[in-house]
Amino acid sequence: MRRKWVLIFCVFTFFFPEWATATSALETVRVNVNKVLEILRDPTRKSQFAKEIKEDRIRPVFKEMFDDVELSKRTLGRNWTSLNSAQQEEFVTLFRRILENAYADKILSYTNEQVVFDREVTIAPNRAEVYTRVITSSKQIPVVYRVIFKDGTWKVYDVVIENVSLVQNYRSQFNDILSKETPEKLLETMRKKLQEKKA
Repeated sequence: MRRKWVLIFCVFTFFFPEWATATSALETVRVNVNKVLEILRDPTRKSQFAKEIKEDRIRPVFKEMFDDVELSKRTLGRNWTSLNSAQQEEFVTLFRRILENAYADKILSYTNEQVVFDREVTIAPNRAEVYTRVITSSKQIPVVYRVIFKDGTWKVYDVVIENVSLVQNYRSQFNDILSKETPEKLLETMRKKLQEKKA
């Protein structure tokens, strides 16, 4: 029996060498979420200047944590191809910044609570869902990270907070704009949204 399992492991390692040595989806999410929380929990964030510093510190963590292109493609769906290459590139950049703000604002309200990392569930050969909970004094808030295995690591391509998918939420908004306006108009709307947030 032991030889059988050794043989299975060797075959798995041969055909999926990256998976065999990769950190689990749950552990990858845990490390990145804790990095974000550590930055957000810094008591010096009281001042506006400190808040800007935190945003600068969070940005590389988000870059490591999220798959920008996968997020963008899944959010726009079939409308992705209606953007030319330059517009696609700008959309990826703008959408990442919008998601950074949305995710940080949501998680920021939970930073004094306990975050529990429950389990990961494989949903496809290269995709998984990591189930977490934010424990408050009155309730438990489910947060599910949908991740994809790319380039030897797990990357987030959607976050479901209290059963609301960030991707689906923005997809309906963006598709509504693109059903009436041009891709350039969508980009203009996104630029304005970020400017308003910054102000």
